[in-house]
Amino acid sequence: MEIKPGYKQIEVGVIPDDWEVDYIENLAQITTGGKNTQDRIEDGQYPFFVRSQTIERINTYSYDGEAVLTAGDGVGTGKVFHYINGKFDVHQRVYRISEFNERIKGYFFFLYFSSRFYNRIMQMTAKSSVDSVRREMIAKMPVPIPPKTEQEAIAEALSDADALIEALEQLIAKKRQIKQGAMQELLTGKKRLPGFSGEWEVKRFGDIAQPRNERIDPRRTGPHEFCIELEHIGQGTGCLTGYTRAETNSSLKCVFQKGDVLFGKLRAYLRKFWMADRGGVCSTEIWVLVAKRSQVISEFLIQLVKLDQFIEVASTAYGTHMPRSDWNVVKNWEIFLPSVEEQAAIAAILSDMDAEIAALEAKLAKVRQLKQGMMQELLTGRIRLK
Repeated sequence: MEIKPGYKQIEVGVIPDDWEVDYIENLAQITTGGKNTQDRIEDGQYPFFVRSQTIERINTYSYDGEAVLTAGDGVGTGKVFHYINGKFDVHQRVYRISEFNERIKGYFFFLYFSSRFYNRIMQMTAKSSVDSVRREMIAKMPVPIPPKTEQEAIAEALSDADALIEALEQLIAKKRQIKQGAMQELLTGKKRLPGFSGEWEVKRFGDIAQPRNERIDPRRTGPHEFCIELEHIGQGTGCLTGYTRAETNSSLKCVFQKGDVLFGKLRAYLRKFWMADRGGVCSTEIWVLVAKRSQVISEFLIQLVKLDQFIEVASTAYGTHMPRSDWNVVKNWEIFLPSVEEQAAIAAILSDMDAEIAALEAKLAKVRQLKQGMMQELLTGRIRLK
Protein backbone atom coordinates (compact mmCIF):
# COMPACT_ATOMS: atom_id res chain seq x y z
CA MET A 1 0.00 0.00 0.00
CA GLU A 2 1.37 3.37 -0.99
CA ILE A 3 1.78 5.80 1.89
CA LYS A 4 1.03 9.40 1.02
CA PRO A 5 3.56 12.12 1.82
CA GLY A 6 3.56 13.33 5.42
CA TYR A 7 2.59 9.92 6.83
CA LYS A 8 4.43 6.84 8.09
CA GLN A 9 3.63 3.18 8.67
CA ILE A 10 3.96 1.96 12.27
CA GLU A 11 2.57 -0.83 14.46
CA VAL A 12 -0.86 0.77 14.88
CA GLY A 13 -1.17 1.66 11.20
CA VAL A 14 -0.46 4.78 9.14
CA ILE A 15 -0.11 8.01 11.14
CA PRO A 16 1.21 11.53 10.43
CA ASP A 17 4.99 12.00 10.49
CA ASP A 18 4.84 14.36 13.46
CA TRP A 19 2.91 11.87 15.62
CA GLU A 20 4.72 9.58 18.03
CA VAL A 21 3.71 6.14 19.30
CA ASP A 22 4.38 4.48 22.66
CA TYR A 23 3.04 1.74 24.95
CA ILE A 24 0.50 2.55 27.66
CA GLU A 25 2.91 1.40 30.39
CA ASN A 26 5.19 4.27 29.38
CA LEU A 27 2.39 6.84 29.38
CA ALA A 28 0.46 6.14 32.61
CA GLN A 29 0.18 4.05 35.76
CA ILE A 30 -1.93 0.87 35.59
CA THR A 31 -3.46 -0.57 38.74
CA THR A 32 -6.68 -2.13 40.08
CA GLY A 33 -9.04 -1.10 42.86
CA GLY A 34 -9.52 -2.62 46.27
CA LYS A 35 -13.27 -2.60 46.88
CA ASN A 36 -16.02 -5.20 46.39
CA THR A 37 -19.48 -4.66 44.94
CA GLN A 38 -21.09 -5.01 48.37
CA ASP A 39 -19.16 -1.91 49.50
CA ARG A 40 -21.47 0.32 47.46
CA ILE A 41 -23.74 2.70 49.33
CA GLU A 42 -26.91 4.10 47.83
CA ASP A 43 -26.64 7.88 47.47
CA GLY A 44 -22.98 7.68 48.53
CA GLN A 45 -20.78 10.75 48.27
CA TYR A 46 -18.38 9.53 45.55
CA PRO A 47 -18.58 7.58 42.26
CA PHE A 48 -17.77 3.88 42.63
CA PHE A 49 -16.67 2.14 39.42
CA VAL A 50 -17.61 -1.54 39.19
CA ARG A 51 -17.58 -3.98 36.27
CA SER A 52 -20.55 -2.48 34.39
CA GLN A 53 -21.64 0.72 32.70
CA THR A 54 -23.65 1.56 35.81
CA ILE A 55 -21.68 3.82 38.15
CA GLU A 56 -22.44 2.99 41.78
CA ARG A 57 -21.90 5.29 44.78
CA ILE A 58 -19.71 4.97 47.87
CA ASN A 59 -18.60 7.12 50.83
CA THR A 60 -14.86 6.52 50.41
CA TYR A 61 -12.37 7.40 47.72
CA SER A 62 -9.04 5.80 46.90
CA TYR A 63 -7.96 8.24 44.21
CA ASP A 64 -8.40 11.91 43.40
CA GLY A 65 -7.48 12.92 39.87
CA GLU A 66 -7.81 12.09 36.19
CA ALA A 67 -8.30 8.43 35.27
CA VAL A 68 -9.66 5.98 32.71
CA LEU A 69 -11.31 2.81 34.00
CA THR A 70 -12.19 -0.50 32.36
CA ALA A 71 -13.63 -3.80 33.59
CA GLY A 72 -11.08 -6.56 34.24
CA ASP A 73 -13.61 -9.37 33.86
CA GLY A 74 -17.35 -10.07 33.65
CA VAL A 75 -19.84 -9.31 30.90
CA GLY A 76 -18.36 -5.84 30.43
CA THR A 77 -14.88 -7.08 29.55
CA GLY A 78 -13.49 -4.91 26.78
CA LYS A 79 -16.75 -2.96 26.51
CA VAL A 80 -16.99 -0.87 29.69
CA PHE A 81 -14.98 2.36 29.86
CA HIS A 82 -15.21 5.42 32.07
CA TYR A 83 -13.38 8.75 32.22
CA ILE A 84 -13.29 10.81 35.40
CA ASN A 85 -11.37 13.70 36.89
CA GLY A 86 -12.06 13.88 40.62
CA LYS A 87 -12.51 11.71 43.71
CA PHE A 88 -13.70 8.12 43.24
CA ASP A 89 -13.28 4.50 44.33
CA VAL A 90 -12.73 1.34 42.31
CA HIS A 91 -13.73 -2.33 42.37
CA GLN A 92 -10.88 -4.80 42.80
CA ARG A 93 -11.43 -6.20 39.29
CA VAL A 94 -11.51 -2.83 37.55
CA TYR A 95 -8.33 -1.40 36.02
CA ARG A 96 -7.46 2.22 36.77
CA ILE A 97 -5.21 3.94 34.23
CA SER A 98 -4.05 7.25 35.67
CA GLU A 99 -1.14 9.62 36.34
CA PHE A 100 -0.69 10.37 32.64
CA ASN A 101 2.69 11.84 31.78
CA GLU A 102 3.19 15.16 30.03
CA ARG A 103 3.11 13.59 26.54
CA ILE A 104 -0.56 12.60 26.52
CA LYS A 105 -3.86 14.11 27.57
CA GLY A 106 -6.10 11.88 29.69
CA TYR A 107 -9.28 12.48 27.70
CA PHE A 108 -7.53 11.90 24.36
CA PHE A 109 -6.21 8.63 25.77
CA PHE A 110 -9.73 7.68 26.87
CA LEU A 111 -11.08 8.28 23.36
CA TYR A 112 -8.40 6.17 21.69
CA PHE A 113 -8.31 3.40 24.29
CA SER A 114 -12.09 2.95 24.50
CA SER A 115 -12.40 2.75 20.70
CA ARG A 116 -9.55 0.26 20.15
CA PHE A 117 -9.11 -1.92 23.24
CA TYR A 118 -11.89 -4.46 22.53
CA ASN A 119 -10.47 -5.26 19.07
CA ARG A 120 -7.03 -5.64 20.60
CA ILE A 121 -8.05 -8.18 23.22
CA MET A 122 -10.16 -10.10 20.70
CA GLN A 123 -7.07 -10.46 18.52
CA MET A 124 -5.18 -11.84 21.52
CA THR A 125 -7.59 -14.74 22.17
CA ALA A 126 -8.69 -17.68 20.09
CA LYS A 127 -12.16 -17.65 21.66
CA SER A 128 -15.25 -15.70 20.60
CA SER A 129 -15.32 -13.83 23.92
CA VAL A 130 -12.84 -12.64 26.55
CA ASP A 131 -13.23 -13.83 30.14
CA SER A 132 -10.73 -11.46 31.70
CA VAL A 133 -8.13 -8.80 30.95
CA ARG A 134 -4.49 -9.38 31.88
CA ARG A 135 -2.43 -6.34 32.83
CA GLU A 136 -0.03 -6.79 29.90
CA MET A 137 -2.96 -6.53 27.46
CA ILE A 138 -3.20 -2.91 28.57
CA ALA A 139 0.45 -2.24 29.31
CA LYS A 140 1.76 -3.36 25.90
CA MET A 141 -0.95 -1.66 23.84
CA PRO A 142 0.60 0.93 21.49
CA VAL A 143 -1.03 4.35 21.34
CA PRO A 144 -0.43 7.07 18.70
CA ILE A 145 0.47 10.42 20.26
CA PRO A 146 -0.29 13.63 18.32
CA PRO A 147 1.13 16.99 19.44
CA LYS A 148 -0.66 18.12 22.60
CA THR A 149 -2.46 21.00 20.89
CA GLU A 150 -3.88 18.54 18.36
CA GLN A 151 -4.88 16.13 21.16
CA GLU A 152 -6.81 18.98 22.76
CA ALA A 153 -8.51 19.89 19.48
CA ILE A 154 -9.51 16.25 18.80
CA ALA A 155 -10.81 15.84 22.34
CA GLU A 156 -12.83 19.05 22.07
CA ALA A 157 -14.40 18.05 18.74
CA LEU A 158 -15.42 14.60 20.00
CA SER A 159 -16.54 16.02 23.35
CA ASP A 160 -18.90 18.35 21.45
CA ALA A 161 -20.33 15.30 19.66
CA ASP A 162 -20.79 13.55 23.01
CA ALA A 163 -22.60 16.60 24.38
CA LEU A 164 -24.99 16.57 21.41
CA ILE A 165 -25.61 12.84 21.89
CA GLU A 166 -26.31 13.33 25.59
CA ALA A 167 -28.68 16.24 24.88
CA LEU A 168 -30.60 14.14 22.34
CA GLU A 169 -30.78 11.19 24.75
CA GLN A 170 -32.21 13.44 27.46
CA LEU A 171 -34.72 14.97 25.05
CA ILE A 172 -35.86 11.53 23.88
CA ALA A 173 -36.24 10.35 27.48
CA LYS A 174 -38.35 13.44 28.25
CA LYS A 175 -40.52 12.93 25.15
CA ARG A 176 -41.05 9.29 26.10
CA GLN A 177 -42.17 10.31 29.58
CA ILE A 178 -44.61 12.82 28.10
CA LYS A 179 -45.93 10.17 25.69
CA GLN A 180 -46.35 7.65 28.51
CA GLY A 181 -48.29 10.20 30.54
CA ALA A 182 -50.48 11.04 27.54
CA MET A 183 -51.21 7.35 26.99
CA GLN A 184 -52.30 6.89 30.61
CA GLU A 185 -54.61 9.90 30.32
CA LEU A 186 -56.08 9.37 26.85
CA LEU A 187 -56.33 5.57 26.68
CA THR A 188 -58.13 5.31 30.00
CA GLY A 189 -60.56 8.19 29.47
CA LYS A 190 -59.13 10.30 32.29
CA LYS A 191 -58.70 13.08 29.74
CA ARG A 192 -61.16 13.56 26.88
CA LEU A 193 -60.45 15.26 23.58
CA PRO A 194 -62.56 18.29 22.60
CA GLY A 195 -65.74 17.36 20.74
CA PHE A 196 -66.19 13.95 22.35
CA SER A 197 -68.55 12.96 25.15
CA GLY A 198 -70.53 9.96 26.30
CA GLU A 199 -69.62 6.92 28.33
CA TRP A 200 -66.94 4.47 27.32
CA GLU A 201 -67.88 0.78 27.21
CA VAL A 202 -66.26 -1.85 29.40
CA LYS A 203 -64.76 -4.55 27.20
CA ARG A 204 -62.54 -7.56 27.68
CA PHE A 205 -59.42 -7.58 25.54
CA GLY A 206 -60.61 -10.80 23.91
CA ASP A 207 -63.77 -8.97 22.78
CA ILE A 208 -61.81 -6.50 20.68
CA ALA A 209 -58.87 -8.57 19.38
CA GLN A 210 -57.89 -12.16 18.81
CA PRO A 211 -54.73 -14.00 17.74
CA ARG A 212 -54.55 -14.95 14.07
CA ASN A 213 -54.25 -18.72 13.96
CA GLU A 214 -53.01 -19.10 10.39
CA ARG A 215 -49.72 -21.04 10.21
CA ILE A 216 -47.39 -22.06 7.39
CA ASP A 217 -44.55 -24.57 7.21
CA PRO A 218 -41.72 -23.25 4.99
CA ARG A 219 -40.51 -26.83 4.56
CA ARG A 220 -43.69 -27.48 2.57
CA THR A 221 -44.70 -24.09 1.18
CA GLY A 222 -41.22 -22.92 0.24
CA PRO A 223 -39.23 -19.86 1.47
CA HIS A 224 -40.86 -16.57 2.48
CA GLU A 225 -38.98 -13.34 1.81
CA PHE A 226 -40.27 -11.29 4.76
CA CYS A 227 -39.95 -13.05 8.11
CA ILE A 228 -39.92 -11.37 11.52
CA GLU A 229 -38.20 -13.00 14.49
CA LEU A 230 -38.26 -11.63 18.04
CA GLU A 231 -34.81 -10.09 17.66
CA HIS A 232 -36.09 -7.99 14.75
CA ILE A 233 -38.53 -6.02 16.94
CA GLY A 234 -37.01 -3.14 18.89
CA GLN A 235 -37.44 -3.19 22.65
CA GLY A 236 -40.09 -0.63 23.62
CA THR A 237 -39.81 1.29 20.33
CA GLY A 238 -42.55 -0.25 18.20
CA CYS A 239 -40.07 -0.34 15.29
CA LEU A 240 -38.38 -3.10 13.32
CA THR A 241 -34.60 -3.40 13.40
CA GLY A 242 -34.52 -5.82 10.48
CA TYR A 243 -36.04 -8.98 9.04
CA THR A 244 -34.93 -12.29 7.59
CA ARG A 245 -35.98 -14.93 5.05
CA ALA A 246 -37.87 -18.03 6.16
CA GLU A 247 -35.92 -20.80 4.46
CA THR A 248 -37.15 -24.29 3.65
CA ASN A 249 -35.41 -25.60 6.78
CA SER A 250 -37.23 -23.09 9.03
CA SER A 251 -39.73 -24.06 11.70
CA LEU A 252 -43.47 -23.37 11.67
CA LYS A 253 -44.34 -19.67 11.20
CA CYS A 254 -47.36 -17.45 11.92
CA VAL A 255 -48.90 -15.48 9.07
CA PHE A 256 -49.67 -11.77 9.49
CA GLN A 257 -51.36 -9.19 7.29
CA LYS A 258 -51.01 -5.43 6.97
CA GLY A 259 -52.64 -3.76 9.99
CA ASP A 260 -52.14 -6.72 12.35
CA VAL A 261 -50.47 -5.97 15.69
CA LEU A 262 -47.49 -8.19 16.52
CA PHE A 263 -46.60 -8.70 20.19
CA GLY A 264 -43.73 -10.78 21.57
CA LYS A 265 -45.32 -13.21 24.02
CA LEU A 266 -41.94 -14.58 25.16
CA ARG A 267 -40.76 -12.38 28.04
CA ALA A 268 -43.51 -9.80 27.58
CA TYR A 269 -41.67 -7.35 29.85
CA LEU A 270 -39.27 -6.71 26.95
CA ARG A 271 -42.11 -4.72 25.29
CA LYS A 272 -41.73 -5.98 21.73
CA PHE A 273 -44.61 -4.77 19.57
CA TRP A 274 -45.10 -3.64 15.96
CA MET A 275 -48.06 -2.79 13.74
CA ALA A 276 -47.48 -4.52 10.43
CA ASP A 277 -47.18 -2.22 7.42
CA ARG A 278 -47.15 -5.22 5.05
CA GLY A 279 -47.90 -8.93 5.09
CA GLY A 280 -45.41 -11.64 6.03
CA VAL A 281 -44.63 -14.43 8.46
CA CYS A 282 -43.20 -14.38 11.96
CA SER A 283 -41.99 -16.54 14.84
CA THR A 284 -44.60 -18.50 16.78
CA GLU A 285 -43.20 -16.69 19.86
CA ILE A 286 -45.07 -13.63 18.54
CA TRP A 287 -48.81 -13.10 18.84
CA VAL A 288 -50.44 -11.82 15.67
CA LEU A 289 -53.34 -9.78 17.06
CA VAL A 290 -56.20 -9.02 14.72
CA ALA A 291 -58.46 -6.08 15.59
CA LYS A 292 -62.19 -6.78 15.48
CA ARG A 293 -63.07 -3.89 13.22
CA SER A 294 -66.52 -3.37 14.65
CA GLN A 295 -64.92 -2.72 18.05
CA VAL A 296 -61.46 -1.27 17.61
CA ILE A 297 -59.12 0.11 14.95
CA SER A 298 -55.57 -1.24 14.63
CA GLU A 299 -54.05 2.18 15.35
CA PHE A 300 -55.79 2.22 18.73
CA LEU A 301 -55.00 -1.45 19.45
CA ILE A 302 -51.24 -0.92 19.05
CA GLN A 303 -51.41 1.91 21.59
CA LEU A 304 -53.28 -0.34 24.05
CA VAL A 305 -50.57 -3.02 23.97
CA LYS A 306 -47.99 -0.33 24.83
CA LEU A 307 -49.75 0.45 28.12
CA ASP A 308 -48.03 -0.54 31.37
CA GLN A 309 -51.27 -2.26 32.41
CA PHE A 310 -51.22 -4.51 29.32
CA ILE A 311 -47.55 -5.37 29.80
CA GLU A 312 -48.28 -6.26 33.42
CA VAL A 313 -51.15 -8.58 32.44
CA ALA A 314 -49.15 -10.10 29.58
CA SER A 315 -46.28 -10.76 32.00
CA THR A 316 -48.53 -13.12 33.98
CA ALA A 317 -46.87 -16.04 32.27
CA TYR A 318 -46.36 -19.76 32.29
CA GLY A 319 -42.91 -21.34 32.10
CA THR A 320 -40.07 -20.54 34.49
CA HIS A 321 -37.05 -20.34 32.20
CA MET A 322 -38.92 -19.21 29.06
CA PRO A 323 -41.94 -17.25 30.40
CA ARG A 324 -44.69 -16.84 27.81
CA SER A 325 -47.84 -14.74 28.02
CA ASP A 326 -51.05 -16.66 28.63
CA TRP A 327 -53.89 -15.74 26.25
CA ASN A 328 -56.45 -17.10 28.73
CA VAL A 329 -55.28 -14.37 31.13
CA VAL A 330 -54.81 -11.57 28.60
CA LYS A 331 -58.17 -12.05 26.90
CA ASN A 332 -59.94 -11.31 30.20
CA TRP A 333 -58.15 -7.99 30.78
CA GLU A 334 -60.85 -5.33 31.11
CA ILE A 335 -60.56 -1.97 29.39
CA PHE A 336 -62.75 1.06 28.75
CA LEU A 337 -63.31 1.51 25.03
CA PRO A 338 -64.43 4.75 23.30
CA SER A 339 -66.23 5.02 19.98
CA VAL A 340 -64.27 4.25 16.82
CA GLU A 341 -64.25 7.98 15.99
CA GLU A 342 -62.70 8.89 19.34
CA GLN A 343 -60.25 5.99 19.01
CA ALA A 344 -59.06 7.45 15.70
CA ALA A 345 -58.58 10.92 17.23
CA ILE A 346 -56.65 9.54 20.20
CA ALA A 347 -54.54 7.26 18.01
CA ALA A 348 -53.65 10.17 15.71
CA ILE A 349 -52.29 12.24 18.62
CA LEU A 350 -50.29 9.35 20.06
CA SER A 351 -49.03 8.36 16.61
CA ASP A 352 -47.77 11.91 16.04
CA MET A 353 -45.89 11.71 19.35
CA ASP A 354 -44.42 8.36 18.28
CA ALA A 355 -43.31 9.88 14.98
CA GLU A 356 -41.59 12.77 16.78
CA ILE A 357 -39.72 10.34 19.03
CA ALA A 358 -38.77 8.15 16.05
CA ALA A 359 -37.40 11.20 14.22
CA LEU A 360 -35.29 12.14 17.25
CA GLU A 361 -34.04 8.56 17.55
CA ALA A 362 -33.07 8.59 13.87
CA LYS A 363 -31.19 11.85 14.41
CA LEU A 364 -29.46 10.34 17.44
CA ALA A 365 -28.40 7.31 15.40
CA LYS A 366 -26.95 9.59 12.71
CA VAL A 367 -25.02 11.66 15.27
CA ARG A 368 -23.61 8.48 16.80
CA GLN A 369 -22.54 7.30 13.34
CA LEU A 370 -21.01 10.70 12.66
CA LYS A 371 -19.06 10.52 15.92
CA GLN A 372 -17.79 7.02 15.05
CA GLY A 373 -16.63 8.31 11.67
CA MET A 374 -14.96 11.30 13.30
CA MET A 375 -13.14 9.01 15.72
CA GLN A 376 -11.88 6.79 12.90
CA GLU A 377 -10.52 9.80 11.02
CA LEU A 378 -9.27 12.02 13.85
CA LEU A 379 -7.70 9.37 16.11
CA THR A 380 -5.60 8.04 13.24
CA GLY A 381 -4.65 11.40 11.79
CA ARG A 382 -6.33 10.74 8.44
CA ILE A 383 -8.03 14.09 8.98
CA ARG A 384 -6.05 16.84 10.70
CA LEU A 385 -7.60 19.67 12.68
CA LYS A 386 -6.22 23.15 12.24
